[in-house]
Amino acid sequence: MNEVYDVIVIGGGASGMMAAGSAAASGRRVLLLEKNAKLGEKLAITGGARCNITNATYNVHAFLKNYGVSGPFLFSPFSQFGVKSTFEFFEGLGLPLVVQANNRAFPKTEKATDVVKVLMKYLKSGGVEIKTSSPVEKILHSAGKINGVVAGGPPSPGASARRRITYTAKSYILATGGVSHPETGSTGDGFLWLKELGHTVKPPTPTIVPLKTSDKWSHMLSGISVDGAKITFYLDKKKSFFKIGKILFTHFGLSGPLILNSAGQVGDLLREGKVTAGIDVYPALDAGQLDKKIIELFGVHKKKQLKNVIKEIVPPGMAPGVLELLEAEKELHLGGKVQMVPKEHRKIIVNLLKKLPVTVTGLMGFDKAVVADGGVPLNEIDTRSCRSKIHKNLFITGDLLHINRPSGGYSLQLCWTTGFVAGSNA
Repeated sequence: MNEVYDVIVIGGGASGMMAAGSAAASGRRVLLLEKNAKLGEKLAITGGARCNITNATYNVHAFLKNYGVSGPFLFSPFSQFGVKSTFEFFEGLGLPLVVQANNRAFPKTEKATDVVKVLMKYLKSGGVEIKTSSPVEKILHSAGKINGVVAGGPPSPGASARRRITYTAKSYILATGGVSHPETGSTGDGFLWLKELGHTVKPPTPTIVPLKTSDKWSHMLSGISVDGAKITFYLDKKKSFFKIGKILFTHFGLSGPLILNSAGQVGDLLREGKVTAGIDVYPALDAGQLDKKIIELFGVHKKKQLKNVIKEIVPPGMAPGVLELLEAEKELHLGGKVQMVPKEHRKIIVNLLKKLPVTVTGLMGFDKAVVADGGVPLNEIDTRSCRSKIHKNLFITGDLLHINRPSGGYSLQLCWTTGFVAGSNA
């Protein structure tokens, strides 16, 4: 059985749905093939199931600085479909967006499933033919051109074996995603096909991912977060870099926006040696100012035991972990009244709160990754159209492109942009 289309899109995630809808809006007959039973599996859980659609930074040059060395390659596609276009697109389909902390934009409903529903509406309006539970098994190619794809389909009535169907088109868009959250079907199939097609594929690493630590005190604080904390990373005890923002303590280590956006650099350090860190929960205060704050609190609670006053000194919820560390300080008498605590013992508390010790043992894997890098380097892509420079009728989108970026809406905006550009040009 052979079906002929103008455009075949492989992968029904964020960039694949955008690409299929964009191609259909340009008047093409489009087929969208998805191996899962439904579209948008990963999209439905992104951003804690709230879906950080984009980052409301409207200046293209400022926005592209977040993509590092890839930024200059991306000016053309982002000029065609950028942040402003994303707002207009979703709101035009009846999904208003709201901008929250750090310019992160979410659907007003804060439901990622609503984003999937809107994209399904977009596909339906363009007449896109959708085949789910149809994993692509092979891409047929010769002489710098894709000739067709072989996909598995549901068994015929009365048969037990999956049918294999060959589909052909004038153009093909590969939008299978990377390897983060493999439980949603992102298992790196696209990377294998791209290698077979002659493209270079940079090995993927989880780049926006939580950190594993070995510290009992931090594991005790699982679920507690601290806003405006400063974390300084050290390589073999030598200061490397620091960042300020929100830290979330977990049962395995550290997470939150600040940590996720530090993971790439931390991963580089881990390849060189031992990585430790110090967390300053009061970066706006120097040691002297923090000491004065503690003296004032001691004055208010002077008849209480030191161990019972620690919760008044540290950020909410952090007392159990801090007490765990203070118990290791032999000279401190946690059962004594605070009015009896000498200056040198206050100094121990101050120094601890300015540098809570952390030992980083690794990065969490692809199952915890928000984003994994890897994929085709941009010098093998005509980024004006997202067309492959090796196969003239192949277009590549989203996480299949080797582009580092932080969390905060930059990954999904890359999907919307490359999907739209590929679909418009296919």
